[in-house]
Amino acid sequence: MKITLIAIGKTEDKYLIEGIEKYINRLKHYINFSFLAIPDVKNVKNLSEAQQKAKEAELIHKQISNGDVVILLDEGGKKYSSVQFSAYLNKQMVGSVQHLIFVIGGPYGFDESVYKRANGLISLSDMTFSHQMIRLFFVEQLYRGFSILKGEPYHHA
Repeated sequence: MKITLIAIGKTEDKYLIEGIEKYINRLKHYINFSFLAIPDVKNVKNLSEAQQKAKEAELIHKQISNGDVVILLDEGGKKYSSVQFSAYLNKQMVGSVQHLIFVIGGPYGFDESVYKRANGLISLSDMTFSHQMIRLFFVEQLYRGFSILKGEPYHHA
């Protein structure tokens, strides 16, 4: 199985970039993982919220194939504990999913077309975090999930 994390916009803060890279490097021991930052939509000052989401949706759809399983990181999604999330990952692998894609939307969330394409929604918390921080939190949880599946001590360290 391959896992891809797609996010709108680039990560700007150095400490977040370092943290994301740390967990991406760790993930490579477990799974074929890639992180794709889609460039921000240009001239957003001239666009309505709906227009911006529609333009972001076009960019997201270009990265997704028909057979991909797409999960949106969304405040309205299902919440998992770390152990439950590791079981979810295992279920995807056992279910012969070839490509699992997680998507972090832009500042206004997702266009309706992205929701229609999605196979599911996951929420990381009831709290609201910046789109920059969610990237780090998610790759850490992904790493934690695989360390749980392998019975490694990271989860309890």
